[in-house]
Amino acid sequence: MKVTKRKTAQHRAALVRAAARLFRGRGIDGVGVAEIGKAAGLTHGALYAQFPSKGALAAEALRQGLDRSIAYLTAPKHNHRPTLRDYLNRYLSRSLRDNLADGCPMAASASEIARQDALVSARFSEGFERTVDAVQAALGPSNSTASERRRARAIVAAMIGGVAVSRAVLKARPRLADDILTAVREVVGEVGGATTR
Repeated sequence: MKVTKRKTAQHRAALVRAAARLFRGRGIDGVGVAEIGKAAGLTHGALYAQFPSKGALAAEALRQGLDRSIAYLTAPKHNHRPTLRDYLNRYLSRSLRDNLADGCPMAASASEIARQDALVSARFSEGFERTVDAVQAALGPSNSTASERRRARAIVAAMIGGVAVSRAVLKARPRLADDILTAVREVVGEVGGATTR
């Protein structure tokens, strides 16, 4: 029986959603295609009918996850465009840190992306630069001699690293994990020309 275009699109969407969640929770290399198919309610054969490789699925899952993450980060607050303080508070939060499977895919996968193919790296790069665009637009005055673009890139890299390190120490040292989030919010806020208190 031939699968309709609508059903094919539904299968693809289910695979991407399942893969994105599993990849953020356990890493791209920590999840097999059979497991992704099962989580989507499909066979691993259905995955290969939709994507030429696990890497292609990872790139699509990363792109969609980044779209969702950036939409959350840049959502208007009280009908106004978010400030740098808003970005820092939303990203460098306990709720984002503690929600690995549903949090930002950049913080979940940054150290792993270097081991993936160029397409996955390209999707990560695109998401990173889109986030930098948003942060750059929210920068305030600073004593830094770096260009606004460089300040924004440093801030986004610090945000991603701050969440990743906070997650890494959380089980052993919860207070340190919380202090890392606070410290990054405070210091990068100063670099970006925002107060974060």
